Amino acid sequence: MEKYVIEGLNSLAGEIKVGGAKNAALPIIAASLLADSEVILTDIPRLRDVTNLCSIIRDMGAKVETNKNQITIDPRLVNKTEADHNLARKLRASYYILGVMLAKSGHARTTLPGGCNIGNRPIDLHLKGFRALGAEVNLDHGVVDVKANKLSGADIYLDYPSVGATINIMIAASRAEGQTIIENAAREPEIVDLANFLTVMGAKIKGVGTDIIKIEGVDEMHGVEHRIIPDRIEAGTYMIASAITAGDVFVRNVLTEHVKPLIAKMHEMGIVVEEDIAGVRVKATKDLKAVDVKTLPYPGFPTDMQSQMMALLTQADETSLIIETVWENRFMHVDELKRMGANIKIDGHSALIKPGRLSGAEVKATDLRAGAALILAGLAAEGQTEVRDIYHVERGYENIEKKLSQVGASINKVSE
Repeated sequence: MEKYVIEGLNSLAGEIKVGGAKNAALPIIAASLLADSEVILTDIPRLRDVTNLCSIIRDMGAKVETNKNQITIDPRLVNKTEADHNLARKLRASYYILGVMLAKSGHARTTLPGGCNIGNRPIDLHLKGFRALGAEVNLDHGVVDVKANKLSGADIYLDYPSVGATINIMIAASRAEGQTIIENAAREPEIVDLANFLTVMGAKIKGVGTDIIKIEGVDEMHGVEHRIIPDRIEAGTYMIASAITAGDVFVRNVLTEHVKPLIAKMHEMGIVVEEDIAGVRVKATKDLKAVDVKTLPYPGFPTDMQSQMMALLTQADETSLIIETVWENRFMHVDELKRMGANIKIDGHSALIKPGRLSGAEVKATDLRAGAALILAGLAAEGQTEVRDIYHVERGYENIEKKLSQVGASINKVSE
């Protein structure tokens, strides 16, 4: 087991480069199996989730070669329609195999996926979409089995703009006969990136980035080369790292339109954010104003930035309010922040954060973004902070300790 050891109160300065987006890379890696020739993906982050998904498709017969942040996938020898259950349990994105193999072979089977325990995350909307396209769905003892002799286009209304369901239905519909319309579709940038990838492969998709997506099914899709978009959550985390330490950091490789909600809140707090075509520069002092935050589906404030924002708001001048509307278990980091002296009160889906001094403590990452929040809190805390269970963090951040060290943070990964 490893942990992060952080010495706080160092003001950060310099430049950090953001990597490719995990939540774009995973569905694109899965969708590569639809091609009839080699696919080359660049700016792929080297993360545990990526490694696990590559292991799944490799076990299914795909040839997968990795070279730093590039992955080459040859799907022509795929001979299995079932994902390895032990591997599938390790990451949420394993459910994309269902949409991909249903479109490719008319059959897919996998166990219910794993990932962070941040709330009830059923795949009902995914299965609703598959049924609408003509698939027979069976769910037995945690194993999902979907079959279809032929997929046919359909009009599908999502009860909630689910990112995963939008992606899975879009993938399956790209090879269905006729037109599929997804209403109340999710609008996240990662969905746009997947749609661009599928379109270059030969798919016909319109309306992506809006709440109505139209897909005209095609018979064949070919191999392409594609660069993954920058990770907006990683970018936001480093932006907060600068702000929480009263630093001056340029975060490179950021699409600023993807982090507008965070930029807006930072401006409200009195933080200077200078936007540039290459990224954003974040400058802050110790005088931070309190703000209220409500998480919402994109383009609202992202739930994946809520815990990091909470760490920052512990340093504000007055009481702040966070309302979490997306996941019911997204406050698990609160008890860990309290160990560091944070003054936070939870009431249902709301959290009141009062200002106070943070002190170093032994804490544990309860999930991916909670771990990031604890690292940020450690940067602002007096004394030493030890963050355990960092395998959660490594699911979503590539070399976070090295990147932060490059701008003056005292953070090391050590064996326990």
